[in-house]
Amino acid sequence: MSKLLGISLNNEIHPFVAMKNQSTPSPLNMNRRSFLKKSALGAGVMVLPSVVAGQSSTETAPNSKLNIALVGVGQQGMGATVNSLNENVVALCDVDLGNVARWRSDKAPWGDYRAFDNALKTHESRGAKWYQDYRIMFEEMGDKIDAVIITTPDHMHFPIAMSAINLGIHVYCEKPLTHTVEEARLLAAAAKKKGIVSQMGNQGHSNSGTRLVREWIQAGVIGPVREVHSWTDRPARYWKQGLSQPDHSKYIPVIPEDFDWEAWQGVAPRRAYDPAYAPFDWRAYVDYGCGSLGDMACHIMDSAYWALDLASPTTIEAITTSMNGFTYPVSSVVTYQFPQRGNMPPVTYKWYDGDLRPTIPHLLKDSQPFAGNFHKNGSLIIGEEATILTDTYSKVVKILPQAKFMELRPSLPPKTLRRIKGSHLEEFYSAIRENREASSDFSYAGPFTEMVLLGTIAQRTGRKLDFNGTKRAFVADEEANSMLKKSYPDGWILT
Repeated sequence: MSKLLGISLNNEIHPFVAMKNQSTPSPLNMNRRSFLKKSALGAGVMVLPSVVAGQSSTETAPNSKLNIALVGVGQQGMGATVNSLNENVVALCDVDLGNVARWRSDKAPWGDYRAFDNALKTHESRGAKWYQDYRIMFEEMGDKIDAVIITTPDHMHFPIAMSAINLGIHVYCEKPLTHTVEEARLLAAAAKKKGIVSQMGNQGHSNSGTRLVREWIQAGVIGPVREVHSWTDRPARYWKQGLSQPDHSKYIPVIPEDFDWEAWQGVAPRRAYDPAYAPFDWRAYVDYGCGSLGDMACHIMDSAYWALDLASPTTIEAITTSMNGFTYPVSSVVTYQFPQRGNMPPVTYKWYDGDLRPTIPHLLKDSQPFAGNFHKNGSLIIGEEATILTDTYSKVVKILPQAKFMELRPSLPPKTLRRIKGSHLEEFYSAIRENREASSDFSYAGPFTEMVLLGTIAQRTGRKLDFNGTKRAFVADEEANSMLKKSYPDGWILT
């Protein structure tokens, strides 16, 4: 049985479809969910009886559809909503129903609102039920849900994902996987112990380019790598950082109708509502997001991190614009030092945000590495023989200089890594059907997220930090160690 502690359950009426009374969540019965656990073949990942034995994973017959719950439907969740039409979406959950309505109308700030609206209508017509509280959703429907897609603000990734894992539900969670380093460790361990399929939403990890980079570097194509640079134009072009706490002395914003502000805050410290936080700019705030480093590094640093077998850095140091402890800086340069790994030499990895970029290496001065989309986001993986340039998601990868690429081209290594068919989300669904790990499961995504979030702690402390990867703690720095984890109020994690 799942258990809720200290939760106030409110009956809500959704503007799109009428909902049943949610004031008394029912306990989970031993039906479909329990059956799935008991009927799993072998140890580890459960096998869903909805998949026809022997059926091709590329064919989705009606009885092979997965029962999906979407948590965080508007804005970032639009993609998952549209890309889950071939599955059976049984639950739709978002604390801000007014914002969902905006994103499915011609008032949407960007994206294809028609496709989003049509997808929601399809899910609704098939019986998908709306919720504003994921806890009530899991209490009512936990035994009917095969997988959950989590696209909420960062601070709520962990409680929702851990609740799902505790119920034996497969989890796809947007990047960064968690809000703290400890949360990433706990999720990875729990997913492994429970035997669920997991996937972090660093979509580039399913791209062929990411696999090319690993194949090339592991084969020594560009020679030993001792230096990597990654950069992003965020937050400069998307949201503001370096902000003070909103001033409510003269004006107190009114919480929008159909917005459950308490549920949005979730496990975060309680603050008065302000549109500076929600629905979009929460990424800037330490209590809710992880800044531009947390937002983009799990995309941009992915191919280099994987290809070079990087794990925990030994030191992390950040140079930033002013920090006030409330939001992340306007711009920063974060330097990670990684030790030798086997026959791979130590690596200095520099991250630049706020529209900052590295100095162009002399050998690349005629290669224009910052041209086009590379001006906004990218990475330079500098080897002794050549350099690899990647874009945000490693959709485009290049060996520079061009003359060196032409020289190396005839001898590039064969493709040895599995290529992913379909989207990153479809890869997750396929992994469930095929009873295997997804491309960016939590055993990879957890340590990767840990590394990224160590950089956010360096930003916040403003000093060089020594890190002990074995003990998973900073050396002689009580303040920095306190930022590795956080406590949670009762009632937000189902057990």
